[in-house]
Amino acid sequence: MHELDGRTPVPVDPITTGDEEFRSKFISWQMADLTVTDIKEYLKHKDLVLVPIASTEQHGPHLPLWTDTITAMEVSRRVCHKIGVLRTPPIWMGYSPQHMHEPNQGRGTITVRSSTLLAIMYDVARSLIHHGFNRIIFINGHGSNIKVVDPILRKLRYETGALISFVKPYMENYVGLMKGLLENPPEETPGWHASELETSQDLAWDPNIVRMDRAEFTKCHIPEFLPKSFEKKDGMPDVEFDGYKYFTFPMDHHEFIESGVIGNPTRATAEKGEEAFRRFSDHVARGILELMNVKVEVKNREFVDRVL
Repeated sequence: MHELDGRTPVPVDPITTGDEEFRSKFISWQMADLTVTDIKEYLKHKDLVLVPIASTEQHGPHLPLWTDTITAMEVSRRVCHKIGVLRTPPIWMGYSPQHMHEPNQGRGTITVRSSTLLAIMYDVARSLIHHGFNRIIFINGHGSNIKVVDPILRKLRYETGALISFVKPYMENYVGLMKGLLENPPEETPGWHASELETSQDLAWDPNIVRMDRAEFTKCHIPEFLPKSFEKKDGMPDVEFDGYKYFTFPMDHHEFIESGVIGNPTRATAEKGEEAFRRFSDHVARGILELMNVKVEVKNREFVDRVL
């Protein structure tokens, strides 16, 4: 199956669902590759679509700015191939104010305000619902988006009755599906920003965009504006005091890690990245197959407020 993404993707074995004849009708599961005729044909059989969403932000000296978007795109691609569902082009910008750094520092991060991100998510989902999709599954690759998305997910559900979900296929400080795969011990934060997991996934996706010659192990520290009695070990907005995490501060990334890399990327390999993508996509695909059996009744389909 051809897909217009400018690279040769890793082949993905489909999950057998008895829809071989249906699959044969489509040259791609990326809906932007398809025609109006194809979309109409798809909607005769299925009403679910994935929306990859992430960010474009600094990932230190060795990883590309769109690392989080790569995760969202690749997991979505694999899920679509496994179970024969459509996906949209990615929402490549996210809520990343903490990654901007000071002016004139050349970090490259493109952030959008929370109100902007929620408006984009709303308009994308309402457009899809307008056309006949009843199940909208956002596949998120950027942790900070989680801080702001709940209001729009609820608005979409309450307003339309559509099935709305927000899936988080990454690790950070929750090992989850990656248990036993990564070598870094907890103190080397294997799932954090530009560390072992993200570096491995980028190597699996395209080794030509990873600069392993620049990869270095760096640890977080407490921002200068906080007393030394506080302690910081990862990229979460909360910090430790007396061994507990009850204090939260609006910190910028460069205040606790100058390089942008939280952890040790030097143990990353393409093989680990491939296995991580496989585990994530298998899990998400099985969950989505279950969600396709949920009864959904859309009560407000037309996207009336679509101009201002």
